[in-house]
Amino acid sequence: MKLGVSACLIGTQCRYDGVGASDKFIVDVLQKYFETSAYCPETIIWGSPREAIRQTLNEDGKLKIVTSTKTPKDVTEELENVSIECANRIENDDLCGFILKSSSPTCGMERVKVYKPFNAPSVKNGIGVFAKQIKEKYPYLPVEEEGRLIDPWLRENFLMQIFAYQHFHEFIKSNPSFNDLVIFHTSYKYLIYSKAQKSYNALGKIVANHDKKQLPEILQEYKDEFLKAISLKGSVSKTYNVLLHMFGYFKKLITKEEKEIILSTLEEYKQKIIPLIAVMKIINLYVNRFDVQYLKVQKFLNPYPSELALRSDIKAYK
Repeated sequence: MKLGVSACLIGTQCRYDGVGASDKFIVDVLQKYFETSAYCPETIIWGSPREAIRQTLNEDGKLKIVTSTKTPKDVTEELENVSIECANRIENDDLCGFILKSSSPTCGMERVKVYKPFNAPSVKNGIGVFAKQIKEKYPYLPVEEEGRLIDPWLRENFLMQIFAYQHFHEFIKSNPSFNDLVIFHTSYKYLIYSKAQKSYNALGKIVANHDKKQLPEILQEYKDEFLKAISLKGSVSKTYNVLLHMFGYFKKLITKEEKEIILSTLEEYKQKIIPLIAVMKIINLYVNRFDVQYLKVQKFLNPYPSELALRSDIKAYK
């Protein structure tokens, strides 16, 4: 699957001033794992370089997109039409997520400048025209801005989400059976628990299929609930509870001293003294030592390539 990106973020010289805005994390890291599919609605219409545009409120309080010139030109309809076309393209591009350019009147997810009439100060409460189309058409597609991904917590949650999103769609393409769905569901137990136990319970009811529905209907119901679940963000407290559950699988097989070390390590994680990776190393050690098959298949233990080192930062969990 591909990762959608605002074209400027991979260095394409498509901004209004004719340059790019290459993002190091996308170019140096994510492009190792994903093929990127570039989008730039503005360039489709006007090319690059071009006149800059801005979001404004007119005298009637309606949001308009206009050129930043002495005599502003209303380009709202042009940009909205092309943004709709680009959003429709996403479905055919088989994307597992999208990274948008922050602050852009076209691509910004939030806090886009909106200018008021009569020389009043601007306010940062807008959303980009294209970003809005994406969120409305694909409510559970993983979407973030490159600026927000500087935050370790948002970055970890986003990467976990896009890899799970990718895995689910690959699973659907494999023409799964009911038994395959049970296996898939089981493997995501603790990852979903780390977000919301209620979501896992809701997914379990779908898999149980007490109403004896046909597989296509069950898969559609499961898809909707699963994508909703992985869009939720994890927390230290929920992750701590998951770690305790995992500890329970081998606590009777280890010594008192080993138990004390593990529990003190979990507490240090809970108190944000050590990062999650330090705990996971210990958990994985005992999972492998005692060959705990149920835990070995849990996506929570390896939700994305370890080289990304997302669990190495204490700030990756709140």
